[in-house]
Amino acid sequence: MGGFEVIIYEKTDGIAYVTLNRPKALNAYNLRMRDELYQVLGAIKDDPDVRVAIFKGAGEKAFCAGADLTEFLTAPSPVIARQVRRERDVWGLFLGIDKPLIAALHGFVLGSGIEIALCCDIRIASEDVKFGLPEIGLGIIPAAGGTQTLPRVTGGANALDMLLTGRWVSASEARRLKLVNRVVSRPDLLPEAEKIAHKLAGYSPEAVRCAKQAVTRGLDMSLTEGLELERRLGKQLMARISAG
Repeated sequence: MGGFEVIIYEKTDGIAYVTLNRPKALNAYNLRMRDELYQVLGAIKDDPDVRVAIFKGAGEKAFCAGADLTEFLTAPSPVIARQVRRERDVWGLFLGIDKPLIAALHGFVLGSGIEIALCCDIRIASEDVKFGLPEIGLGIIPAAGGTQTLPRVTGGANALDMLLTGRWVSASEARRLKLVNRVVSRPDLLPEAEKIAHKLAGYSPEAVRCAKQAVTRGLDMSLTEGLELERRLGKQLMARISAG
């Protein structure tokens, strides 16, 4: 799968690598990236050979410095915009993938960059990372789930602090806020992501899928409902094992 302009998609040993590839623009998320990312996410979701995916940014300065506002603030008519959103719901597709997604984050992770990262299950950051949500200062709000995914990770007060003030958050504070799972040196970023990916790729895909489903679906349920979901998924796995 290739022929992309602003995404690099590679696959090896059950691991998909997705690289945001606009380094001169700090990997800003533009319309072309949206369309290409939609295709790539569909491939990850449907390809049985893919066990886990790693998302990273090209160049030394940024994972993704947010949306390219020169494109997104000159939107087409509302009718066309709604049609495109329905046909290319990148964020819904992200959240619908039942395979583990790992974000390897470095440099600037702003706006849409944070939103992409929050759609991933495990977030690893290098020590030079800088997180921020500048949208309020531009007279807009995060429009790709940031107001919903961020508070579910950091808590409401911390999310509002970032959203309303637009202040930048360092790697150490991001770790404290649970915005990232691990902080490593810049040279160790991709190796750490790959170490985790190879470990996950070696597990039963069905067990990994059920574990992810139990957590992500269970978060929107009561404890009783979540425990019932866990029981059903566990029973499915045991039945598969018994069947050989």
